Amino acid sequence: MDAVFKVDTGVFNFRVAGVMIENNHVLLHKQMNDDHWALPGGRVKVLEESASGVKRELMEELGVAVEIVYLLWVTENFFTYNEAKFHEIGFYYLVSSEKIMNHDEAFSCLEGDGLLYQWIPIDQLDEITLYPEFLKTSLKELPPSTQHIIIK
Repeated sequence: MDAVFKVDTGVFNFRVAGVMIENNHVLLHKQMNDDHWALPGGRVKVLEESASGVKRELMEELGVAVEIVYLLWVTENFFTYNEAKFHEIGFYYLVSSEKIMNHDEAFSCLEGDGLLYQWIPIDQLDEITLYPEFLKTSLKELPPSTQHIIIK
């Protein structure tokens, strides 16, 4: 069971994401019908550690085994999506993988759930819509230790 629940005032969500950087490109994904990009990942399951959750999500979606390098960011993100108000706790991990994926073109998720993946040059992040927005600058220079970020 995913660690997400709805209440009268909104949705609480516990999300993990993997930061994969290769050749000055970062792997991003988006729903086919959305105009914004995000880091790949998903919801943590109840009683699952966040690091295990990001490994599981990337294996399910991409068929890639990853190793955790370190935790980059812990976020408290407050936003509206599809007219619902969200309170999202996010754990963003720098991950590495021995499997090099295609950097030349967009590709679909193994789960077939309408996600499109693409390696985006880090120096072109200002040209796209990327959420949470702090990633546009923070991905250009990763912090040496974990940062806590509140996004309203």
